[in-house]
Amino acid sequence: MLLDTEMRIGEPPVIANAGVGVHGVNTARDVFRLPDLWQLHLYNYQAAFAADGLWYDLRPGVVSLVPPGTTVEFRYRGRSEHLYVHFAMGGYRDPFVADAGAVLPVLRELLVDAVAAFPTAPERSVASVWAALWRVSDLADAIDAPGNPVVAAVVRRIEAQLAEPLVVAELARMAGVSHNQLTRLFQQHVGDTVVGYIAGRRMARALHLLQASTLSVTAIAAAVGIPDLQAFNKACRKAFGASPRALRER
Repeated sequence: MLLDTEMRIGEPPVIANAGVGVHGVNTARDVFRLPDLWQLHLYNYQAAFAADGLWYDLRPGVVSLVPPGTTVEFRYRGRSEHLYVHFAMGGYRDPFVADAGAVLPVLRELLVDAVAAFPTAPERSVASVWAALWRVSDLADAIDAPGNPVVAAVVRRIEAQLAEPLVVAELARMAGVSHNQLTRLFQQHVGDTVVGYIAGRRMARALHLLQASTLSVTAIAAAVGIPDLQAFNKACRKAFGASPRALRER
């Protein structure tokens, strides 16, 4: 992921401050930078915004993520409020500004929770901001690589229905693409076929349940969508070189 590789989103942020920013009351223009902190903003107003001289139009529902040391300029049109979080995190990326779209309700809820929790429950605030950053990461991926939303939608369906029969043609129809398009997108973004990805996820979940739970082998086989015990045994041997019983004993 773009943010994952450049921003090190795999590590939790260190929050310096979170709140509701109110601007445009005494001045119609702000210019500033945070030398050591990232800025995550979710806007509820219309304004002009620049990051290192590159201008964007702000409107309700737009989210911005700005790296440390970036000079930002706001030109307000009256009283302007936004949710903000200032935080430290490793890595770097170019400023990102985009309409949150369908992610907006979840993103707003996460940031409202982060702001409310920050003074008294900082760990909860960190968790909410971290989840929000992953949402922004998904949004950035969708913009930078148009094929990713299709793959993401299919992956979500696979994960939610791993215990059910999964047919590539039906997954493609759900995502609004052809069978061949879905196959190409998976090869491009996942590095595997759809069938191969499903098999790998089923075996990964099966191995976890065999080694971390006391569920019966029969229940585990059903839970990963291979209810036929002979087929499940064969799949385990193919993936791990051992039977389910042997894997459990390990």
